[in-house]
Amino acid sequence: MIDWAQIETVLLDMDGTLLDLHFDNFFWQEYLPRRYAEIKGVDADAAREMIVARTRALEGSLNWYSTDYWSSELELDVVELKHEVSHKVAIRPYCIDFLDALRAARKGIVLVTNAHHDALTLKMERTRLAAKFDRLITVHEFALPKEDPGCWHEVHRRHPFDAGRTLLIDDNLRALESAREYGIGHLLAVWQPDSRQPRREISGYDAIHSFADIMPVAEIPDETDA
Repeated sequence: MIDWAQIETVLLDMDGTLLDLHFDNFFWQEYLPRRYAEIKGVDADAAREMIVARTRALEGSLNWYSTDYWSSELELDVVELKHEVSHKVAIRPYCIDFLDALRAARKGIVLVTNAHHDALTLKMERTRLAAKFDRLITVHEFALPKEDPGCWHEVHRRHPFDAGRTLLIDDNLRALESAREYGIGHLLAVWQPDSRQPRREISGYDAIHSFADIMPVAEIPDETDA
């Protein structure tokens, strides 16, 4: 699926790619509405319908990913509520093995996420993954979501890469499409970003079940070169 000899840099999404998307789906669809109802003293079903409708209306935009925006809109501390259930943050299978294999194979490793700074911080604290990367980039640094091809210009400014020799792995198909438009040469989707949800139908992109599907092997020096 991947010819690792052709790859210099690997760009990796966070939620749904490195981490199980179940945490985010649970938080936004169940926990936040329930806590909103408790804090505001309103009906739980009505709170859920309101929050789901408002988030869906902004899906794919920068505000959709912004905890600052939702804390202001809902008049509660979204980040603090995330901390209440942060024990549910989970690394996807073979994630650490894959990152270590990339390092052993001397690939550049960059995390590029639509998540807000505070969500990135929370998840790196829980998973201890930050040290595995050459660079952590959240699109809130430059206010363009990954769904916008201009995002990748900004990523390149912060961590230069050869687009033709770069692999992006992301569960967000719109992000993959914008990366393709930008010129990133190698793209992979994720079949099942949320471990509690069924496998998705994906067309137009190769996809993986887990990182075990594409584990790179470090180059072994030729003994004749010794």
